[in-house]
Amino acid sequence: MTLPYAEPLTLIDPADLVVPEPPRRGEEGGEPCFPCSADSDSNLIWSDQNWTLHNPGQTGLPGSVWLASRAHFDSFADMPPEVAATFAGVCGRVERAVLALGDVGRVHLYRWGDGGAHFHVWFVPRPLGRLDMRGHLLMAWEDTLPAATEQQIVETGRRIAAAMV
Repeated sequence: MTLPYAEPLTLIDPADLVVPEPPRRGEEGGEPCFPCSADSDSNLIWSDQNWTLHNPGQTGLPGSVWLASRAHFDSFADMPPEVAATFAGVCGRVERAVLALGDVGRVHLYRWGDGGAHFHVWFVPRPLGRLDMRGHLLMAWEDTLPAATEQQIVETGRRIAAAMV
C-alpha cells in the first residue's frame, strides 16, 4: 500500500474539538438529506422496495456506486429488522454487479456517516493489478485520479443496473 503523494509528508496537529457537533444533513437543524429529497432520482440506477442504488456525482473510479435505504434511519443500530433482513443479499448483488464490469481487483464497501444522517454505503472498485491502491488508501488515490467523464459514469452505472436483475 502506498499513498499517492511523494515523501516527505508533513504531520499536522489535529483541529480543535467542536462540541456539540453541528447537525448533519437529515438531522434536526440540518439541511434535508439527499435520499429523501425530490432530486434523489437524479442519479438513480436501480431500486427495490428497501434500497436505491446511485451513481456518484464524480469519481476517478468508474463503477463506484452508493446504496441508500428507502426508509430514513441513520445507522446499523437504527436499521429496521425488515430492512436488515435484506441488506446482505443486496450488498452481494451490488458487489457481483461491480465485479462483472471486469478489470476489478476487489470491491471495497465503505460507510461514512459524517455528511448525512440517512443510511448509505459506498461500493468502490479497486482496479485490477493496482496493488498500490489496496485497502483504505484507495480513497486517497480516488481523490487524485483524473475524473471519469459523465458518459463513462452513466454507462458504467447502466451496466451495473443491468447486472442487478
